[in-house]
Amino acid sequence: MSLVSALIYRRRSALVGRLVQEVLALYGVEVPAAVEIGPGLKVFHRGFGTVVHPFTTIGANVTIYNGVTLGRADPWVPQEASAMERIVIEDGVCLCAGAKVVCKQGVLTIGRGTVLGANAVLTTSTGPDEIWAGVPARRIGHRIPLSEAGATA
Repeated sequence: MSLVSALIYRRRSALVGRLVQEVLALYGVEVPAAVEIGPGLKVFHRGFGTVVHPFTTIGANVTIYNGVTLGRADPWVPQEASAMERIVIEDGVCLCAGAKVVCKQGVLTIGRGTVLGANAVLTTSTGPDEIWAGVPARRIGHRIPLSEAGATA
C-alpha cells in the first residue's frame, strides 16, 4: 500500500485525522472524511491533484491515478440546492490520470470493473466492465473480465 493510500484510510482517525488531511494537502490530494472507501484502494503517482467530493462512495480495489476529480457539475449552486445526490465508484474501477467524473443530478454510478481513460470527462453512469474515453466521455469498448480471459487463453 502506498503512503498516500495509507494516509487516505487514516483521514477519519479522531486523534490524527486533521494532521493526515494536512499531509494529504501537501501531496495535492483532497479526500474528505465523509468519503466512504472500500478496501484495496490503490493511488498511483502520489495522487497529486486528486479531488473527491464528500458525497462519494468508492468500492473495493479501485485504482486512482493523479489528477482525478470526482465532483459536481454545478459548483456555483449551493450544495443544498444542487441536483447531485452521490457519486458511486463500484469495485475494481480504474480512473486514469486526469479523469473527471462530474455528476449533474441524482446518483452517477461507475460500474464494476470499468476503466475511465486519461483526461476523459464522464457525466453519465456506466455499466460494468466498460471502457470510456474522450471529452465528453463515450463508451469505446468492453473489458473482458479476468475470469473469462483466463478461460480463453
